[in-house]
Amino acid sequence: MIEKDTIRLLRECDAGAKMGVSSIDDVLSFVHAQPLSRCLSESRREHEELSRQIRAHLDRFGDEGKDPNPIAEGMSWLKTNMTLGMHDSDHTIADLMTDGCNMGVKSLSRYLNEYQAADEQSKDLAKRLIRAEQQLADDVRPYL
Repeated sequence: MIEKDTIRLLRECDAGAKMGVSSIDDVLSFVHAQPLSRCLSESRREHEELSRQIRAHLDRFGDEGKDPNPIAEGMSWLKTNMTLGMHDSDHTIADLMTDGCNMGVKSLSRYLNEYQAADEQSKDLAKRLIRAEQQLADDVRPYL
């Protein structure tokens, strides 16, 4: 049971970290304020590092991980590009990123509760990813 929950939790973390990187990539070219750009770039690097650590842990189990749901990824891209096409501002970017972070925190927290038998290292990775999402939402708040 521990191994099964561990792999399931890591897969969801893998998808979440990849979704975070993708979402940041979608908005970075629209950013006007340099401090916001730095904030997003730093968060992207943190998500990439967490993704590498998650992948390393999954590799130990011989698992290929999980990509974000293509429908969710497509809807996110569509919403981002349509919204920024109408309102190209740092306020809009902060709003989109806050929504995405909140969804990430909610989903990852649900998976952390669902896969309680996962090993401690996997739970720690999930908690670190949740904190990264919360931190990004906090960091973009001044631009709302």
